Amino acid sequence: MNNASLFLVTVLIWGTSWIGIAWQIGPVPVTVSVFYRILLGAVLLLIGLVVSGRLRRPCCWRFIVLQAFCLFSLNFIALYHAAALIPSGLISVVFSLASIFNALNARVFFGDRITLRVMAAALIGVGGLVLIFWQNLVVSLDIPTLQGIGWAALGMLFFSWGNMASRRNSSLGIAPIQANAWGMGIGSLILLAVIIGGGEPFVLPPDIRYVLALVYLAVFASIVGFTTYLLLVARMGSAQAGYATVVFPVVALIVSTVFEGYVWTASAFFGVGLTLIGNLVMFSGRRG
Repeated sequence: MNNASLFLVTVLIWGTSWIGIAWQIGPVPVTVSVFYRILLGAVLLLIGLVVSGRLRRPCCWRFIVLQAFCLFSLNFIALYHAAALIPSGLISVVFSLASIFNALNARVFFGDRITLRVMAAALIGVGGLVLIFWQNLVVSLDIPTLQGIGWAALGMLFFSWGNMASRRNSSLGIAPIQANAWGMGIGSLILLAVIIGGGEPFVLPPDIRYVLALVYLAVFASIVGFTTYLLLVARMGSAQAGYATVVFPVVALIVSTVFEGYVWTASAFFGVGLTLIGNLVMFSGRRG
């Protein structure tokens, strides 16, 4: 598969995964839905590595466990809560600012320099979010929308911390696919502990739409999409591959408009454009 095909597949999968999350919101408790998704993904990925003879025991478990907490449990719990409160396409726009948080966290944990470009991208991106939610938060204060933004931002923050753990794993020589396989396995155990500790019931999938969304999220969003993205990073470098995070919110918003009836306002339209510009500024001038 060439680079253009890999990029297209990544954008389409990540752009449509948000509606899958929205379709899992309902009678099944949030943590249970996340557990089903991560468990299925872990089982399939670990079996695939065992069958192909590629499963390896990590040399260090500390950051694998941290990655499990941040990338394969807590972040999804937050994002699923957000999906119950605001349209899935808007969650993807908030999530697209993760690259800016990655730069900030890289400064905190690795001492990387924060450039003027990062600061400009952050200001532009935040300004875009303000415009997107202007009607709900400024014109008429809407508490559920505010809560949804908070959950989405929390999920993005956990995702960024997970990226830092993944970076540490890579520096220790642990291949991403190995870290993801073990991380998803541990993440499913973390989610199981949360479910049991919270006394949540294991509700079975209520309908075929839920099952289809679960399979799509576990197989495509959690395994295929991330694999195609890693291949892009290996072939093109992280900066060029990172443009996928700029494009997939557009797909997510189109899908949200069709399936969720998201209504565009002038401020939302310009806010989305401003947020995407912020992402473009973030990646401009980067190499590798």
